[in-house]
Formats: sequence, C-alpha cells, structure tokens
Amino acid sequence: MPLLNRAIDMQEEVAQWRRHLHQHPELMFDVHQTAQFVAEKLREFGCDEIVTGIGRTGVVGIIRGARGEGATIGLRSDMDALPLVEITGKPWASRTAGKMHACGHDGHMAMLLGAARYLAETRNFSGSVAIIFQPAEEGGGGGREMVKDGLMERFAISEVYGMHNIPGLAVGEFAICKGPIMAATDEFNITIDGKGGHAAQPHTTIDPVVIGAQLVGALQTIVSRGTDPLDSIVLSVTKFHAGDAHNIIPEKAELAGTVRTLRAESRDFAERRIKQAAEGLASAFGGRIEVEYMRNYPVTFNHGRETEFATKIARTVAGDGLVDDEAAPMMAGEDFSYMLEARPGAFIFIGNGVSASLHNPAYDFNDEAIPHGISYWVQLAENALAPAA
Repeated sequence: MPLLNRAIDMQEEVAQWRRHLHQHPELMFDVHQTAQFVAEKLREFGCDEIVTGIGRTGVVGIIRGARGEGATIGLRSDMDALPLVEITGKPWASRTAGKMHACGHDGHMAMLLGAARYLAETRNFSGSVAIIFQPAEEGGGGGREMVKDGLMERFAISEVYGMHNIPGLAVGEFAICKGPIMAATDEFNITIDGKGGHAAQPHTTIDPVVIGAQLVGALQTIVSRGTDPLDSIVLSVTKFHAGDAHNIIPEKAELAGTVRTLRAESRDFAERRIKQAAEGLASAFGGRIEVEYMRNYPVTFNHGRETEFATKIARTVAGDGLVDDEAAPMMAGEDFSYMLEARPGAFIFIGNGVSASLHNPAYDFNDEAIPHGISYWVQLAENALAPAA
C-alpha cells in the first residue's frame, strides 16, 4: 500500500499545525504552550486517555483499537526547539526572538498528530497505541526523564518507535539500519593549573597555554593513532580559554570538547585515554590537570526484529528502491536512545529533500514529507497491532 489517501488529504491542514508550532518555538522542558497545543489536538481527535506532565512536560495520548485486546506500542515525537535566530524569511518564521525549530521537531509533531487523528478515526487494530510527545531532546534528556517517570510501565508499552527528518535525503525516502544508528554523546572539561608570571620570563613559570596546546595535539592521537580505523570515534576540542593580557602567562587554562562513539568499549577507551594523556602531560610539565568527563546520551541502538519490521513498513509506504536499510550511522546524538534501552524498537530517518542542514538558522521542515510520515506511522501501528488470525 503506498501513501494513504487520507494522509494526502490531510497534508495542508497538518502543515498549518506545523507552521503554527514553528512560529511558537520553546526550549528544553519549557514547552508548556507546545504541550498544551498537542494535548488539545489529541483531545479533539477523541483519544481515550491524555496524560500530561510525564517527564516534567511530556504528553501521552492513548488510542485503543476496535479489534480487541492486545499489546501497546509507542510512537514518539520530540517537541523542543533550539536557541537560534531564524533567517528563513518564511511567513511562518519564529515569532520568538532567539528561538527556532531548526531540527524539524515541529514537523515530527505534526506528522505524529496527523497519524493520531487517523488512528483515532479508524481504530483498525487490536490493543493500543501510545502517542508520545517528548520535551528536551536538545540536550536536556527528556527521553530519560519520561522513562524514569514510568512511561513504559504506566502504559504497558512493549515496543517503541521514533522518526527524524534528514536534509539531503529525498522526500519519500527512508533510511535505517540495525544496531547503532546514532552515537553516544559525551562531554569533557579540562582545567590546567600552572604557575603564572611575566611573559618575558617564561622559565620562571609553568605555562598552562603550552600544556594545553600539547594536550590538544595529544588528544587527537587517541583517534588517529590509538583506534582501529574501522571503529567510529569522533573527538573534538571545541573550547580553549586562557589569559587576558599580552604580557602575562596565566595561571590557568581551560579546555572542553565532545566525544562521539558507537560502541561501549570505544566509549570506555576514549574516557580512559583522555585522562591518561592529561595525567602524562601534567607530570611532564610540572603542572596539574583535572579532567571532568560526563557521559551524556547513550548510543541509539536499533533492535533487530523491530528494525526489520520498520523497514518492511517503510518499503510498503515508499517502495523497495526508496528505503536504505544499511544506512551509515550518524555521529550526532539522540535521546530516543533511552527509550530503546527501556524497550525494543527502531529509529528511522525520513527524507526532508534539499534543505539547509539541521541546527542551521536557514533550516525549515519540508511539508511535502508530511503524508509520507503519517502513512509510515499509521501502517506501522496497524501492522504491529493486527489481530491474530
């Protein structure tokens, strides 16, 4: 079955919802107006149960099928925007200074709302569908908070599925893979304590700038000389702050950065080697180095059976030639990973066509993708919850 006729018919109305959400972006857990809009739509559609405040500001709508008892599957969208100044010039551009939907979460919400409306109208399945709207994907760990708040147990969710748009992938195409599909995202802060002094007398100092410069180079060898070339690790130093004057060697320097990995062993290795490199340089130069290593989102890991099922549904919607089931993992992070740690499921990419990249102030979600996303969600739910023969 290709695109659902009902999904095509709904496209313009769903696009209007998307544009409304785009005009009113909110950040992190502070998505009160967004959550209210979502809850009102779910109520309007006739969802059997609507629960707010899960994971602080998350929303869940429950739609019960008309074909008997059965399992419950979860379909998830993120809700939060980014702290960016929009430059699209669109009529529906952000009306809130310094905030915009630059990652397409407005489109994700709209597609899932469209699917919720269809499923509430038809109820052609057994069991129940949990429509999940999650706050704080952009760094706040809203997925973790919803899981900690009992999301899976409260609604007896047995499987969970997520979707994200990707610029550069044509509208109507999907991409997915088994196993790691997005990276674990860690962060580190490094403080170098030296001995300050006059820049004309460096021999009387322990220069933290020189130590920091050596450390930046040493950290790069963790990947280039310490890691199997076939093992994906990204280590980037993104901050280096030291000193305030031309003629003073400072007392302190501060570095920070990020590490992205696809395997638990690689994650452990990177943390261990960063600390070893810092300790070695501190000893060599006579300074003191402290490393704060923070584990953030885990790997987004697609489960085998559920990935095969999601791929089958995507091919039903798009056709065999428009679904890449061996997509290369992305080294960006995604806190749907916490939900996939709690329950089996799969995360899929949907094409946004030719557009600015994610997290870019010129980005905009492509409304032409809406019927493709709705059709995927509906057919996934109806097939996952088809009554036993």
